[in-house]
Amino acid sequence: MHISWDEYFMGVALLSAKRSKDPNTQVGACIINDDKRIIGIGYNGFPRGCDDDVFPWGKGNSYLDNKYPYVVHAEANAILNSTRNLKGSVLYVSLFPCNECAKLIIQSGIKHIVYMNEKYDGTDSDLASKRMLDAAGVTYKKMKQISLELKNEE
Repeated sequence: MHISWDEYFMGVALLSAKRSKDPNTQVGACIINDDKRIIGIGYNGFPRGCDDDVFPWGKGNSYLDNKYPYVVHAEANAILNSTRNLKGSVLYVSLFPCNECAKLIIQSGIKHIVYMNEKYDGTDSDLASKRMLDAAGVTYKKMKQISLELKNEE
């Protein structure tokens, strides 16, 4: 048995998410071109040079004492780490993009999003994302959960 392209690229996104040190929400992203070649990968984490042991991973009482002002989202990292022009590409991401990432997705030229989790469905950020993506003609679809069993078939 073999896996589909969607399962393969979502699997890469999920594996990338495992690199995140976020104790609550690990997110991974994988961008592919028309030739089904990976042209960008990312996960949520702090910017280069910002020590994971110094900056907060939690949800503190003040804005500066929680992760939100510091973490770069998986989608943004995948776009920043891309090796080619992203026009017309497909983004596989484990969590539906927030409104800030939606802006980057649209501006980078990504045309389709495949996602798995809608943890923030119905929130203002989610509604803003969908409004912008729809207006810009970026399509998206939810993918069902996948099971990636690694077997040694000898």
